[in-house]
Amino acid sequence: MLIDFFLHLKSARLPVSTREFLTLLEGLEKNVVSLSLDDFYHLARTTLIKDEAQFDRYDLAFATYFKGVGAVFDIRAEIPEEWLRKEFERLLTEEDRKKIEALGGWDTLMETFKKRLEEQKERHAGGSKWIGTGGTSPFGAYGYNPEGIRIGQQGRGARSAVKVWDERSFRNLDGDVELNTRNLKVALRKLRRFAREGVPEELDMEGTIEGTARNAGWLDLHLVPERRNRVKVLLFLDVGGSMDPHVRVCEELFSAATTEFRHLEYFYFHNCVYDHVWRDNARRRHGRVPVWDILHKYGSDWKLIFVGDAAMSPYELLQAGGSVEYMNDEPGAAWLKRLADHFRRVIWWNPEPARGWEYTRSTQIVLQLLGPRMFPLTLDGVARGIDALRH
Repeated sequence: MLIDFFLHLKSARLPVSTREFLTLLEGLEKNVVSLSLDDFYHLARTTLIKDEAQFDRYDLAFATYFKGVGAVFDIRAEIPEEWLRKEFERLLTEEDRKKIEALGGWDTLMETFKKRLEEQKERHAGGSKWIGTGGTSPFGAYGYNPEGIRIGQQGRGARSAVKVWDERSFRNLDGDVELNTRNLKVALRKLRRFAREGVPEELDMEGTIEGTARNAGWLDLHLVPERRNRVKVLLFLDVGGSMDPHVRVCEELFSAATTEFRHLEYFYFHNCVYDHVWRDNARRRHGRVPVWDILHKYGSDWKLIFVGDAAMSPYELLQAGGSVEYMNDEPGAAWLKRLADHFRRVIWWNPEPARGWEYTRSTQIVLQLLGPRMFPLTLDGVARGIDALRH
């Protein structure tokens, strides 16, 4: 059954490997978890799925494979009576023991339980007879019967693996879903790089404990500088025209970036970067920032990210005076090349689907200028872009 489960996950486009599958089998062999479906769900996800963006796809695959299954193994398999007796006695309180007498004694209760196991063919909930959850049956969990015993209940419940993959709690992390601020933050977080800088004012707990121990118990305080995000990002956003349908997703990206990066500078452009950009769209005619100033001010260690559809007339990229807004002295392609040569890490996120890039001449030109560093503005594309900026 588990080999079929493994193949089912692969058919759902989950990147599970044989090594991870063997780890799962080893965990089951060593009884890391019980044989309940809830525990198996968590163990399989821990061993097989290494990227949280795949959790939702795993939930869907798990649900379709185990739909209607109440346990990994059949509860109606032969169970030694001695084991059942010891397990029940371990769970029973003194009050439970007295209530058993009302049913005819322990032996009568065990005989009834065995008959129910033989008769019951499926998971049951909410009744008065079968072994299950809820209801008023004397056998089971999460129900009520003043003369019954509890089977398998721990704590107050109300949260199980079945609920998790029914509700699909991780659907916002799937690489194919619509972007929003939450999953963008998760993706951008991979780019952050922390270092300790500034005045030592944060308590170093490990250093203090070690120093105090070496000082024969006299308190020896150790302080370290605060950990801060050292990644520096330049964000160039295309606005207006064909980018209007993508305003919402760009706003989501901008919101996530301003939260995740301590050092973030942003500028706007239209269609292509020429000899200037701007910070405020309301003052784009009067608040221009020369690109030469950006090249001189920001070092090559800054990460440069373009966001735009790269859809324009080819002459806007290749000809002097090609800008639709003013008479530019140099082609846009020359400025893109300068920026790509200055900054060591450059990517372009395109909100248009990648399948249409080959049919747009201007997109092909940008790809030639920047190399294979254009990615779709999807969660998967954002993740691949972050990897390109890191390496």
